[in-house]
Amino acid sequence: MKKIILIISCIAMSCSVNKINKGLSGFDFEGHRGCRGLMPENTIPAFKKAIDLHVTTLEMDAVITKDKQVIISHEPFFNHEITMKADGSFVNEKDERSLNIYEMAYDQTQTFDVGLKPHPRFPDQQKLSVHKPKLADVIDSAEAYTTRLSLKPIQYNIETKSQPATDGIYHPKPDEFVELIMAVIKEKKVEPRVIIQSFDIRTLQYLHQHYPTIKTAYLFEPPSDKSFAIRLNELGFIPTIYSPDETTVTALLVKQCKELGIKLIPWTVNDIKRMKELKRLGVDGMISDFPNLYAVLKSAK
Repeated sequence: MKKIILIISCIAMSCSVNKINKGLSGFDFEGHRGCRGLMPENTIPAFKKAIDLHVTTLEMDAVITKDKQVIISHEPFFNHEITMKADGSFVNEKDERSLNIYEMAYDQTQTFDVGLKPHPRFPDQQKLSVHKPKLADVIDSAEAYTTRLSLKPIQYNIETKSQPATDGIYHPKPDEFVELIMAVIKEKKVEPRVIIQSFDIRTLQYLHQHYPTIKTAYLFEPPSDKSFAIRLNELGFIPTIYSPDETTVTALLVKQCKELGIKLIPWTVNDIKRMKELKRLGVDGMISDFPNLYAVLKSAK
């Protein structure tokens, strides 16, 4: 009986997401952190390169500084894999978590370089001196760049890097986090082209309650013993997008998402063979560190 009630409620909730989904047409080619395999991640040069490669969406991560600036960073600290200090020394893994962005003013974050240190997992990444940018500056840059190149307006997929265990330590609580991001989005007038994604369902629930027209993406990473239906039930509403680790995508998951009107956009797909498999399965898009592979995918029959 509980399962039947859950399915009925999910179908009912899916009706409300259909209007929002109308803003997502065609296959969504997303550049992960811009194009992490090719350029320093989550930086303006990476986002410009992704635009050059004709992605439809720029995927990125947001964190908050001590002075309430929204900046683009995968971690709420300076990751040892990519960071060089002002004195030219590299950050080590032991010290990285002490370099807490939530305890730094924006100006202090700009003393760290995140583009010159050779990346251990992405050896082909172009190296250049660059810093973590503000979300506002990313949007300004992308809007100007697409206009100059006479390209279609780009979409922005922004992840809130939060979890209950680190509220008030590495980031504000979900309501403040969302409001700081939404203030930038509203100022830049890009609401129809924004997706907010998160593993933290509190973020998505707040958005659904206070900004119901903003598209949401529910991120999922294994392992988990919870079924897809149970996770949706915990979320409490039907998100615009379900965005799981690409290894968890099956024909059944594709079918479940289609039945509920949810777009299925997995991450992080870096192999052209897997890209083709997922496309054949019927996913609605994908997120990749190597958006240069999308040209191959588009040409494949």
